[in-house]
Amino acid sequence: MKLKTKLTLFNAISKLVIAILFVLLVPVLIKKISRSYVDNNLIKQKSKFLQIVKTQGIKNYIPDGETYGSYYLPLKEEYLTIEDDTIPGHLIDTIKNEKRLVERDTIEYRILSHTFVVNKKKYLLEIGKSVATLDETSTPLQSIAFAVLIGMILLTILADQLYTNRVLKPLGQIIKSKLIGQKFPNFGSYKEVKTSTSDFQYLDISIHKMIETIEAAFQKEREFISNASHELMTPISILQSKIENMFEQEDIADELKVRLLEMQKILNRLKSITKTLLLISQIENEQFLKEDKISITELLQEVYDEISVRLSEKNITFDILIPQDVILININKFLIFNLFFNLVNNAIKYNKADGEIVITTENENGSLIVNITDNGIGISTEDMPFIFNRFKKFRQSMQQDSFGLGLPIVKSIATFHRIKIEVDSVKDLGSNFRLIFPADIIGYVS
Repeated sequence: MKLKTKLTLFNAISKLVIAILFVLLVPVLIKKISRSYVDNNLIKQKSKFLQIVKTQGIKNYIPDGETYGSYYLPLKEEYLTIEDDTIPGHLIDTIKNEKRLVERDTIEYRILSHTFVVNKKKYLLEIGKSVATLDETSTPLQSIAFAVLIGMILLTILADQLYTNRVLKPLGQIIKSKLIGQKFPNFGSYKEVKTSTSDFQYLDISIHKMIETIEAAFQKEREFISNASHELMTPISILQSKIENMFEQEDIADELKVRLLEMQKILNRLKSITKTLLLISQIENEQFLKEDKISITELLQEVYDEISVRLSEKNITFDILIPQDVILININKFLIFNLFFNLVNNAIKYNKADGEIVITTENENGSLIVNITDNGIGISTEDMPFIFNRFKKFRQSMQQDSFGLGLPIVKSIATFHRIKIEVDSVKDLGSNFRLIFPADIIGYVS
């Protein structure tokens, strides 16, 4: 999962958790807010009432000769009562919920109770507001709160997404330009990724330094292989000449001739390995031009002409089922010939007697796919990841005259021409090598 996706998912989950907590808490919070609002309103009404009593007297509320006065709104939502308080030492100033019987209806009120003194006489004041009205105000407040919450969550998710994309954009540029967008191991010159995030700046520089180290190591390896191959060819040629000269001597013993033949065979193997390493080094250093054009069927026919003797030795059939009009352009004929030759040679080497090799093509998304299929001994699952490693010899190759360099050459040539290689193989049933040629090196005879 991408980092951006993880961050977006985390933000969405965190918002969801906040929303759930809000849904659980908002009724309690709204109820407390409503109650606090009502309590403040009751206190204001009390203060206003006491101010009126102070200026106008109590007679406006309790007529002469009466000990009690009550005032209700028409719907009984609010009321105000005043009565004489004759209990000695009784003082009260509270706000709480209580039930009252009003015209045979029991109604729960939020009641403010307060004792006060006017003209040396103590009175008890009660101001009540119906609890039902609190619920009526709480419900729309909750609806508004939920709507605001959903809007805020959507806005914050959008803001988080935009901000995450902006912050992580340099990381994506680093991955594309320094890793995915580079031809391994030729990385080119350093191009700084512009970012204000110090962590990404450090990552950018660290990756570039690591790439420089890797590139230097590969370059040293290439130089060593190239130099060693060149240097080895001279003493190998000298030794071969001396052995050939020794064969021309008439007094040479038969036992010595056998030993000289063995030495010559070893030198030939060493010469073949050295030439192969030199070829791989030249390919990886891009010392070949890609200016040739040739028909695939013509190229495969040349391969067949050169290797037909080996096919007849094991009685292997060789079928080329490719349209005549398909050509390869902007390639190096010598290298592409070697690519096909090595693959066909391997298909013969690891095939069974009376086996078969079939070469077919198919088109996929503008690319040409060439399949080289055999019904030989196949490749085991555990060996599959290492088939392109240099000098990696498997159990079946040890029974052959193999140096473990055929498929590495194929891989180097394919990489040089931007050809992808896919391999399918089943032990004892055969193998299929898929060569995926890019569209820009495929042409057709008009």
